Amino acid sequence: MRAKRSLAAAHVPFEMPAGPEFTARLSSVLEVIYLVFNEGYSATAGEDLVRPALCNEAMRLGRILAGLTPEQAEVHGLAALMEIQASRLTARVSPSGQPVLLTEQDRGRWDRVLITRGLAALARAESLGTTLGPYALQAAIAACHARARSVEETDWSRIAALYEALAEISPSPVVELNRAVAVSRAYGPAAGLELVDALTDVPVLKGYHLLPSVRGDLLEQLGRRTEARAEFERAASLTRNEREQALLLARAAACGRELGT
Repeated sequence: MRAKRSLAAAHVPFEMPAGPEFTARLSSVLEVIYLVFNEGYSATAGEDLVRPALCNEAMRLGRILAGLTPEQAEVHGLAALMEIQASRLTARVSPSGQPVLLTEQDRGRWDRVLITRGLAALARAESLGTTLGPYALQAAIAACHARARSVEETDWSRIAALYEALAEISPSPVVELNRAVAVSRAYGPAAGLELVDALTDVPVLKGYHLLPSVRGDLLEQLGRRTEARAEFERAASLTRNEREQALLLARAAACGRELGT
């Protein structure tokens, strides 16, 4: 409040930037909001898997921004992405605080109000007639999950295609890893593993626990449990989140039991 009064007393003007300056500033604002949301959706460290208060604050800011910039498709895309992702928060964590994988989540616990809001925001982004940006494409992927009644009924081929489109405009090894998961669901674990194996030497993913986690999951599906156990153990050593670490070690132990070791 003191800062606001000082600015008002100094007659500092508040103006909406235009042109390239507006685009650059908007991009930075969207990035910060999404970083806040992601830290709430999947905490990087500590005992808690999720921090709902951060998600709620990010969504609040996203809604405000959407109201201030109604013609910006990416703003609506980010709002849609956060609303749809946040709809799963309760289902992502068991009563004891353990992570619940997407394949095991009770979709009846997904928040239908947030899904409805998210789908409406996505429709708004799509109605503006511009090429969908990274946030809107991710929202479209999230919408595929939200509309499906089960993992088996999910349109995985569409998700894989959306990730391919996302990779074209916003290339990143993490996007490729996510695409590999979608490909594995649409076309089989061997197809997904081929894509994951191509990422194992990417420097930026060396310390990323989800790479060995995904690889372990695909190896387990292919019956290669010795290799899968090693990947889950490696993933557990890389994460700083205690809940994720416990889950990964449990999966490694399960592979060992199946091997009789």
